Amino acid sequence: MRILVTGHTGFKGSWLALMLHNLGHEVHGYSLDPLPKGIFERAKISEILMSDFREDIRNKVSLDNAVQVIQPEIVFHLAAQPLVLTSYEQIYETYSTNVTGTLNVLDSSNKSENLKGIVVITTDKVYLNDEKKRAFVESDVLGGKDPYSSSKALADQLTQDWSMHNQSIPLTIARAGNVIGGGDVSANRLIPDIVSSIAKGELPQIRNPLSVRPWQHVMDCLNGYIALMDLVLSGRSGAFNFGPNEGDFHTVEEVTKYVLNLYGNRDWDKGQSSPKKEAGFLTLDSTKAINELNWKNRISFTEGLDLTVDWYKAAQSGTEMKDFTMKQIAKFQSA
Repeated sequence: MRILVTGHTGFKGSWLALMLHNLGHEVHGYSLDPLPKGIFERAKISEILMSDFREDIRNKVSLDNAVQVIQPEIVFHLAAQPLVLTSYEQIYETYSTNVTGTLNVLDSSNKSENLKGIVVITTDKVYLNDEKKRAFVESDVLGGKDPYSSSKALADQLTQDWSMHNQSIPLTIARAGNVIGGGDVSANRLIPDIVSSIAKGELPQIRNPLSVRPWQHVMDCLNGYIALMDLVLSGRSGAFNFGPNEGDFHTVEEVTKYVLNLYGNRDWDKGQSSPKKEAGFLTLDSTKAINELNWKNRISFTEGLDLTVDWYKAAQSGTEMKDFTMKQIAKFQSA
C-alpha cells in the first residue's frame, strides 16, 4: 500500500512510518524538518522513506505537488502544532496550521487518483472538558479552553463536515492522548524533560504533579491508527478514541517516581506551574474501538515506561537506534 504520512518527522509520525514500513507498506512523508536528536534523526527514518517532502502543510501549492507525485492510496494526517503551552505563544501559527493546514491536506489528498481513504489524527483535547472526571466518548461535545485544544476541535469538526460532502472518500478520525515512547524531544513533555534533566545532572522540575493523564505507549496508540486504515479500506468512516486501559490512568507524580526509580531513585522538585490553563483530568473511553475494530492495548502502564526508558538509555549509550527501535516494533507487532 502506498501511504503518505504528514508530520512524519515528528514523534508519532516517525514511529508510524517505521511501523508501516515493518508491515511492508511504501511510506512517503510530508513535514517540516525534525527537531534535533529526536527519533527521526536517531532511528534514521529517512532511510525507509520512498519520498521525503520538507514543507509546511499551509503551503497548498507544494502540498498539491507532493500528492500528485506520490499518488497515495492512504493518507495519515498527523502534521500539527501539537503543544498546549506553545499555542498560547503562537496563536496564529497554531490555528492556521491545525485548521487551515488540515483543510489543505483534505483537499490535496482528494486529488490523488488512487486515494482509498484518509485517517486524520486529532487529540483527546478536542472534547469540551467539564472537569467532571469521566472518560470522554466519541459522541461528547467538542470544544477547547486553550488555543491548541480549540484549534484541534475546529479541525476535527472541519474534518467531519468535509467528510459529509465527500462521502465517496472513506475518512476516519483518531483521538488519542498522552503517548509515551523513546525519541520524543518536544518541549514541556514529562519524560523527555526528566531524561534531559538527568543527562544534565539537574534536579527534574515537575509541574502539576497531581494532574491525571491517559498514559499509553506510542505503539499501542499507532496500532489503533493502523486499524483505522483497514477500516477505510473496507469503505467505512467515523471517529474513534484510543486511550489506555481503565487502570492505566495515573498522575504525573506517579510517572515521575517510576521513571526516576529506573534511573536509580533520583529526587525531583515541584516546578513552578504555568499560569496558562491545562486540563487537570483527561481520560478517554475506547469501548468503540475495542468493539468495532477489535483493537486493544498490548502494553501495560509499567511496561510502557520500561520500554521508553530503555530507548533513552540505549540512545545515551551510543546504540544504533534504528535497529533498536525496529526490534521494539517487531516484537510488538508479532505479539
